[in-house]
Amino acid sequence: MNHRIEIVDYHPRYTEQTIMMWRASKEKAIGKPEAHNLEAHRYYLNRILAATNRIYLAIERRTGRVLGMIAAEEAFITQLYVAPGSQRQGIGSSLVHLIKETASGDLRLYTFEVNKGARYFWEKHGFIEREVGQHDNEEGLVDILCEWHNRSAFSRTIHYA
Repeated sequence: MNHRIEIVDYHPRYTEQTIMMWRASKEKAIGKPEAHNLEAHRYYLNRILAATNRIYLAIERRTGRVLGMIAAEEAFITQLYVAPGSQRQGIGSSLVHLIKETASGDLRLYTFEVNKGARYFWEKHGFIEREVGQHDNEEGLVDILCEWHNRSAFSRTIHYA
């Protein structure tokens, strides 16, 4: 448990902080600036992502600053970003733990091949790289499909003789 942060459900009052953290984190990770302007990013976050995903934010208790976010749609983690100055402090791990804890089955996600830090992070959290390709991402980068098998979901399955 990370006592520095509080994990909350996304709310539009965090839009600006979330977008700025997201853009900085993504640029650091892949070495390319965000392709979309701020208005398009706001629209995507509030009208598309929030309507189709569970979104959680990691908020710094002391300052109220958004330090990370995760979004998941059913069994797919669609986004995970942590502010560049706050990485490797357990924030991403706390967010992933929450998604795993609430997952009813296995989880999948895509990460970019060039993002070595993310690939190590996901491996550390039990995700296995399954498929490499260019899966229709707008960045035009090679990505990797990763999977995590939810062992506890199997133990909850009822078996009939």
